[in-house]
Order: sequence, then C-alpha cells, then structure tokens
Amino acid sequence: QVQLVESGGGLVQSGGSLRLSCAASGGAGRITDMGWYRQAPGKQRDLVASISVGGRADYVDSVRGRFTISRDNAENSIQLQMNSLKAEDTAVYYCYAYDLVLGTYWGQGTQVTVSS
Repeated sequence: QVQLVESGGGLVQSGGSLRLSCAASGGAGRITDMGWYRQAPGKQRDLVASISVGGRADYVDSVRGRFTISRDNAENSIQLQMNSLKAEDTAVYYCYAYDLVLGTYWGQGTQVTVSS
C-alpha cells in the first residue's frame, strides 16, 4: 500500500509563486513515475508534470517554463515549483505515484487558487 501526502496549496495573486510537495510512504523500491495532475471545476483531470525515477521531467505545454518538478528518491518525494501563476492554473492539484506491483496511487488533492 502506498500513501501520498500533499502540502503547499493556497491562494496567490496572478504572477505569484507556490510550491507543492508530495511525500510517498510505502512502495519502497517499486515506485517509478511520480507527478501532478490538476482538475478545474467542470473539467477533466489533466496531467501537469511528471518525473521518472531517473529524473526525466515532462510538462504539459501550458506550464512549461513556469513550473519545475523535482524529486528526492531517498525521501520518495516530489515538489512542484510553480512560478508566474495565472488564473487558469486554478485547480485542485493531485499527486500521483506509479507502483510497479500495485499500480497508480493518488493523493487527496490540494487547492491552488490564483486571483487575477
């Protein structure tokens, strides 16, 4: 069983920054990709950024250059540094981790609200 605990959401003005964190417990040695999805009201959940155990990062076009995902394999944790935030970044952000044996796990979600 893998448990994911997220932190760092909140309210920020347009152009501001926030840093999200996600720590995984359990699944030691079996977790490969980790990352973040987000879901705005009335919309589907979409991938924002992902990072492999080797550190390869991928981003959706709308956040590339503004968001940076990083990973600490020793702590089984990831962070998402979000800069130059826009109103359209407002959403609930969900951390995920892929366990080779047990599949995909999700965090509880953290709200990010960007006021314009």
